[in-house]
Amino acid sequence: MSILQELVQGIPVPKMAKVKQTFEITQLEDVVGTLKAELEGVKDLIKPGAEIAIAVGSRGTDGLVEITATTVQFLKDCGAKPFIVPSMGSHGGATGPGQKAVLEHLGVSEESAGCEIRSSMEVVKIGELPNGLPVYIDKYASEADGIVVINRVKPHTAFRGKVESGIMKMISIGLGKQKGAEACHQLGFKHMAEHIPAMAKIAIEKKPILFGVATVENAFDKVAKLQVLRADEIEEKEPALQELAKKLLPKIFVDQIDVLVIDQIGKNISGDGMDPNITGRYPTPYAHGGPEVSKMVVLDLTPQTEGNANGVGTADFTTQRLVDKMDREATYANGLTSTVVGPTHISTAMPNDKMAIQAAIKTCNILDFTKVKLVRIKDTLHVGEIEVSENLLDYVKEHPNMEQVSDLYDFDFNEEGNFK
Repeated sequence: MSILQELVQGIPVPKMAKVKQTFEITQLEDVVGTLKAELEGVKDLIKPGAEIAIAVGSRGTDGLVEITATTVQFLKDCGAKPFIVPSMGSHGGATGPGQKAVLEHLGVSEESAGCEIRSSMEVVKIGELPNGLPVYIDKYASEADGIVVINRVKPHTAFRGKVESGIMKMISIGLGKQKGAEACHQLGFKHMAEHIPAMAKIAIEKKPILFGVATVENAFDKVAKLQVLRADEIEEKEPALQELAKKLLPKIFVDQIDVLVIDQIGKNISGDGMDPNITGRYPTPYAHGGPEVSKMVVLDLTPQTEGNANGVGTADFTTQRLVDKMDREATYANGLTSTVVGPTHISTAMPNDKMAIQAAIKTCNILDFTKVKLVRIKDTLHVGEIEVSENLLDYVKEHPNMEQVSDLYDFDFNEEGNFK
């Protein structure tokens, strides 16, 4: 028996129950139909024969494949020649082929979109902020006759401001590729709320950005609102979409958690691998919200993240399985670009799922381990149904947004100590 096995042997793993969480449900019934109607309002911006770059990012947003294909077809119907530019900062290992592969993992391919994907990390400098920070844009996009941006609007994971993740961030960081992302992060997240809109405004002034397709998702990751914003409307109207996104944000309704277990993290889930707005664990001191978590466990990576384990460092424990899957170059590229290296650290890696959970229980600073308040989620995109330990069931019964939907059961581990 190893020393690690000895240290966690006998730490009790609690009985669990499934719990349904209810959120405000606001959802568009016809996303494509709504988009088509919204696009009618920007027909005057499209010139026949114009080459138009469509910026598409790395997030697994609802309806991305359909929204992208519909936008491509709209531009074609107007006589334009659209092509897609992956717009995701340093994601995809900060390589052209890697970024194209990220889109394909999300279902956005040349076949599904109906147009060419031009993927390169080459950028051109188009200006500077007053403090000297450079502003870059993808070279293919810079040579186009027009630029269209598609992105979800949602709260950022490392700072707060009127504009966080959304259209302006896609323009300043996504279209800026690795060099643009690096420039925007150069002075840290403390100044991000001012740098993102400032850089985006320069891009809008210098380059033919036509419009943005902005979506806001509900707590179940379904489009709740879709709006097409002309370039001169983005700065004025995006903050209202940001406020709506914060209102609809899902959450774990348990305010104080001894141990939070997350089955998987990945760049397709969040830029941070897992959304700190859900976990309450932020990579910087410039954002806040979510539950108070004593110890956090991350068990695995999503297939779509291609080994990028950014975010694992914000957990206390992980598994050797996750570490073995980790692409360190892709992971470390995130920290080197964002300047926030804590999330790319490797947290304490245990041999299997059970020992990782036992280690978290052992170190969560409670007197009676049998009374641990443990919550398990699949990932931070799926919190409509969660698992909670027996000691939380009285709390669940009293909470208006929570309902126990199963009897108590034991976690089912295989012979290797991993979840079956």
